[in-house]
Amino acid sequence: MPVRDNVEIGLNRFARRGYDLDEVSIVPSRRTRDHDDVSTSWQIDAFRFDIPLVTSPSDAVVSPATAVAVGRAGGLGVLNAEGLWTRYDDPTDVYRQLRDAASPETGPPTALLQQVYAEPVKPDLVTARIKEMRDSGVTAAVRVSPQHTVQLAPTVLAAGVDLLVIQGTIVSAEHVTKGGEALNLKEFIADLDVPVIVGGAADYQTALHLMRTGAAGVIVGVGADSWSTADAVMGIRVPLASAIADAAAARRDYLDETGGRYVHVIANGRIETSGAIARALACGADAVQVGEPLRAAADAPGGGVWWDSVAAHPRLPRGGTSAPATPRGTLQQVLLGPAEAADGRTNLFGALRRTMAKTGYRDLKEFQRVDLVLGGNGAGSSAAEGHLLG
Repeated sequence: MPVRDNVEIGLNRFARRGYDLDEVSIVPSRRTRDHDDVSTSWQIDAFRFDIPLVTSPSDAVVSPATAVAVGRAGGLGVLNAEGLWTRYDDPTDVYRQLRDAASPETGPPTALLQQVYAEPVKPDLVTARIKEMRDSGVTAAVRVSPQHTVQLAPTVLAAGVDLLVIQGTIVSAEHVTKGGEALNLKEFIADLDVPVIVGGAADYQTALHLMRTGAAGVIVGVGADSWSTADAVMGIRVPLASAIADAAAARRDYLDETGGRYVHVIANGRIETSGAIARALACGADAVQVGEPLRAAADAPGGGVWWDSVAAHPRLPRGGTSAPATPRGTLQQVLLGPAEAADGRTNLFGALRRTMAKTGYRDLKEFQRVDLVLGGNGAGSSAAEGHLLG
């Protein structure tokens, strides 16, 4: 079990201290490398990728065409199987409505998002979108929510998906309910012939339980970005650096428990710059789930507007929408450069390669051993003191 740093927040009430990514810093070692000698590749199950990227399943940044483009750039594009592309034959007009409703200061209203997502998901469109991705030659991956996994999985699997992502804000190995039969992930995954990525998890125990379901990867974090309202709506906040470290400890313990079965940890939170990507991997993640930064690509389907998949929830939306971003280049440039600004929001994975070279590590597994120090934007201050897990 990971070490617990408990703080008394009141009489006989304790909380565990946690740290966000911007509160840790990477320390260079005595060795450096040429950046051409560094590998950012990773592999999950039989699928190898040149960069440790799993896209957020947001319609704002992922269409079938975008998923293919991400795949060709070396990452894994994940399409939302409950998104606009499986509700509308051609969602072009829907995207136009959302862009037209956005102003230079604010994004489209939540009520409009809820309205366009009220259209039901059509199984034949799920099949068509997966076929489109598969026919391109890239790894085809789609996301389904835990609530709709049993309903949509037969269609998704029959369509020939390569990787299935079961993702919600918080996912457990076994959901408890009084209304009908609950999804038991261990039983569900055991019957599948395709690898499954599940999440999100927020701590060591949940990550370990999800690994024991047979998942190939576990998403860590609740996907909180700059527009997330999960903290305000539900009181849930996950200090991501600590959550990644906890999940990495669970991965190590599970590896020992099983005699060698490795489960990948995928970090998901406010990962919006190349520096945050490097910190997440340094904390122990194998890959990162990135969404909001991709809206700056000129070919992003949302036209620069951002919204998370939970922002359109029909009863309890937990995310806002952004005003349109100014295009910063193609998707290729956002991911692999060249960068024309020094803000860490373009050439995201080219910068990662430079960080690894500057710290002397040749691959991602080695880089997970890099030294870290507290001393970012609030370590040891009131900001760090405030990130507590109850």
